[in-house]
Amino acid sequence: MTRRAGNGGEHRATRLDNGVGVLTESMRGVRSAAVGVWVRQGSALEPAEMTGASHLLEHMVFRGTENRSRREIAVALESLGGSLNAHTSREHTGYEARILAGHLPRAVEVLSDIVRNPLLSQEDLDREKEVVGEEIAAVEDTPDDLVFELHGGRMWGGHPYGNSILGTRDGVAAISRDDLAALHRDTYVGANMVVAATGRVDHDAFVDLAGKWFGGIRPGGGAKGVAGPRRARPGTDRVDRDLAQVHIVLGRDTPGHSHPDRYALIVLSAALGGGMSSRLFQRVREELALAYAVYSFQSFYARAGVLGVYVGTRPASAPAALDAVREVCRAVSAEGLPAGELADTREQVKGRIMLALESPGARLHRLAGFALRGEPFVGPDEARELIDAVSECDIVRVAGEAIDPELQYALCLGPHALSTGC
Repeated sequence: MTRRAGNGGEHRATRLDNGVGVLTESMRGVRSAAVGVWVRQGSALEPAEMTGASHLLEHMVFRGTENRSRREIAVALESLGGSLNAHTSREHTGYEARILAGHLPRAVEVLSDIVRNPLLSQEDLDREKEVVGEEIAAVEDTPDDLVFELHGGRMWGGHPYGNSILGTRDGVAAISRDDLAALHRDTYVGANMVVAATGRVDHDAFVDLAGKWFGGIRPGGGAKGVAGPRRARPGTDRVDRDLAQVHIVLGRDTPGHSHPDRYALIVLSAALGGGMSSRLFQRVREELALAYAVYSFQSFYARAGVLGVYVGTRPASAPAALDAVREVCRAVSAEGLPAGELADTREQVKGRIMLALESPGARLHRLAGFALRGEPFVGPDEARELIDAVSECDIVRVAGEAIDPELQYALCLGPHALSTGC
């Protein structure tokens, strides 16, 4: 399948006989390429006794393969001026490389090696558990990260969307080499895998590369997916910590990424707290001087999503900051956005999308995302049309569900949070 993607790009897709999806989006005028391999396996797909295993496996593939030591993996692309990285999310694990276009064959081979041939030795596992333990400790020492972990776990009420991607120290310590080998065997299969490249790339040549290095993977079965969560609970919780600030997250569950309201929610989030001109920034920071950092966020998963607000403030200011955030949310949930503000916000969102698409890396994530979710590819021109189609009525409707303070769940993390009135 070939489809014009806008911005001088062309989107093409092919499926190998073993089920691996192969995608490209060409970009004229660049000398580089971004390439990645994604597996439909993440923290929300883990059984309770294996929380953190997907992330641990992502770490382990860099410890060595049948063909390369960990040092050789590290220099394989860096020696060419490129980079190699990976990440684990709720529903996917991704491995990515950025290189000059002429080194694309090398990058595909390296990605294939780490994805297909990890050694998973016991000695390496023991060491990497210590590294992940340090990563968990870093989150615990970073309150503006920790508050999101605590908020998600409690808001989702035990659903896997609230599980920590990193896992817990005890949980990670209990994961065995056999556990990781089974996870790799069962999930790193053709039916679960997408290989994609953007930038200076030729689709037919890339399909040949993908076939050479990923065509031998067994087809396997597709990911089972996640059961739909119950509606997230409203209310307010307080967690006492000896910190210089109170960190507050408010959130509400939303429909998932394939829902038609996705673009209305993106526009709503931008108007609420998407930049210096947003309502929250202007009210909480500029007018009331109650915070340095205040912003909105949204995430979309297969079966649900979340739209929320973060604010960090001094303990004495926490009640006023929380009231101000709720005041802004209440006004927008009741009244929506006037025509002029909505028009400005739509332009802002479209501009951010188009500016991001100047980067092969951003295009790579976007391209792979549609395939991982099993959705038709939406090019930049179509995305602009969908954003332009968001109406005042759409904003009132989604805001009434997503940011009504009576429906939001708030968590306050900080000193004497139990007595601040936060």
